[in-house]
Amino acid sequence: QVQLVESGGGLVEPGGSLRLSCAASGSIFSIYAMGWYRQAPGKQRELVASITSAGSTNYAESVKGRFTISRDNAKRTMYLQMHSLKPEDTAVYYCCQAVVLVSTTPNINDYWGQGTQVTVSS
Repeated sequence: QVQLVESGGGLVEPGGSLRLSCAASGSIFSIYAMGWYRQAPGKQRELVASITSAGSTNYAESVKGRFTISRDNAKRTMYLQMHSLKPEDTAVYYCCQAVVLVSTTPNINDYWGQGTQVTVSS
């Protein structure tokens, strides 16, 4: 009923930049919080950044000052602008959106994207 499609991952050299996008489609009534997570090989999935429906943001300490999360409510799309990338940022990045469906309002459910690989290497 809801599909999240991610794009923008790839291979980048240390110090480079990438912009991830996550677009939601389906029978959506509203979208509340959105977040970007990442999972590196052998590690647990961790929250990278989140943004509320009002635009308040939160970042992991490791990415503060380098990453920026944003959203376009009209397009049902969220973004993660990443600068000054480091090898330790290498991971699969997942988006997550808290969605209310038209058919099940006011229940809120989390939906996940398929993940996009970000590799930082020279």
